[in-house]
Amino acid sequence: MADGCCCPPTAGNEVCESSVQIAPSRVAALCPHCGRRGKPVEGQTVKAFLAESLRQVRRVEYLFCKTQTCPVVYFSADHVQSFTIAQMRERVFQKEPEADEVFVCYCFRHTVGDIRSATADARVKIVDDINTGIKVEQCACDLRNPQGSCCLGNVNTLIRQLSNAV
Repeated sequence: MADGCCCPPTAGNEVCESSVQIAPSRVAALCPHCGRRGKPVEGQTVKAFLAESLRQVRRVEYLFCKTQTCPVVYFSADHVQSFTIAQMRERVFQKEPEADEVFVCYCFRHTVGDIRSATADARVKIVDDINTGIKVEQCACDLRNPQGSCCLGNVNTLIRQLSNAV
């Protein structure tokens, strides 16, 4: 997709993954609520999304639970802490992918509704807008996206789903 993307060359094909190299144990990588595998995220991402006092954020590994039906957004690899949807500063796309007002691109503020109501040409312009922002290093997906990595995969997946539904 974009040469300047903060993600690997596969960015945009699926949900992008940042270059975070945290490797918690297999057991600890499972969400304590739903049992699904979590994605490692930096502590700064958790801090950016948490609506609670940041004193609660410890210097441990955190993981993101993308399971839509699970109330947990972040959990610690040691399973001592979980932060839920209710504790977030902003709504989480992965938890509410059908809600029109939820951001799918947090850096450039494109919502599910923007993409849903856009024509095919306008959807291309949305992707181009994101790619342009990435190329000029205006994205901050590691902080602004709850998954801690590039949104382009989420945007492209949503566009494909909407296109297939027609």
